[in-house]
Amino acid sequence: MTDARSFVLSPGAATLPKPIELKFNRGNDGGAYVVFVPSDPKYDRFQIGDKIEAVSASFGDEVWGAESYGQVMYAIKNRNGDIYLKMIDMDGDVSALEQNEKSSAFKNERAGGNYGAGTKEQQMNNYSKKRELENQRLDMFDEAIELYNAKDFDNALIVFEEVAALEPKNYMGDDFSKTTEIYKVAQYNIACCFSRLGKADESLLALKRCMSAGWTDYRKIRSDPSLEFVQKQPEFSELLDKFDEPIINANAVKALKSFFGRK
Repeated sequence: MTDARSFVLSPGAATLPKPIELKFNRGNDGGAYVVFVPSDPKYDRFQIGDKIEAVSASFGDEVWGAESYGQVMYAIKNRNGDIYLKMIDMDGDVSALEQNEKSSAFKNERAGGNYGAGTKEQQMNNYSKKRELENQRLDMFDEAIELYNAKDFDNALIVFEEVAALEPKNYMGDDFSKTTEIYKVAQYNIACCFSRLGKADESLLALKRCMSAGWTDYRKIRSDPSLEFVQKQPEFSELLDKFDEPIINANAVKALKSFFGRK
């Protein structure tokens, strides 16, 4: 870790108030890259493809080197004050966010409308890389679970963020679901980690992502001891009721009481 003051005058550096409207994705090298820049003057120095080199620590005046996407997201989400970011200007190069370049034989065959050895080789390579990435993701998930069970919620959170970031693009399951099961469970566990760390807003956001992705075990969300802190927040019931309509509608009860002249 490096003292923040050594970075203050660095080119490409910025200190931003939360919430940060920039959006980041995990690159092929595991780093955090900018994928969306809002139309706001305070973000003028950023462009899509820029890579985070250093980020404010989750607390205090230190600056952490951006070792991984998960670690960067952990620092940003857990910090209460302004966020310092030191960026590497990639001059618009987004290759780190793209899939590996296809073989020249594959591209030549596609251009000619043919299906041959180049196409078959590329398909086999893609399948092999896909399986390798899936296995890597499962190993990371197991590591995160072990950290969580050891009550190392900070490091578990970092790894769960990595697992969620490895969600395949344009995924379509056999049941036509657009998200993998491991993504939903990773977001659920991210919510649990933030709840354990006393971060209600981030826990609620992870729960929203989890349920938006198709998680439907609302009873578990309402009763899981790991979510005890966030369950006590007034926004918790409001969020859950948007996805899991309660049997007794509070607004309907209020309207009936009003009709009968009761408070």
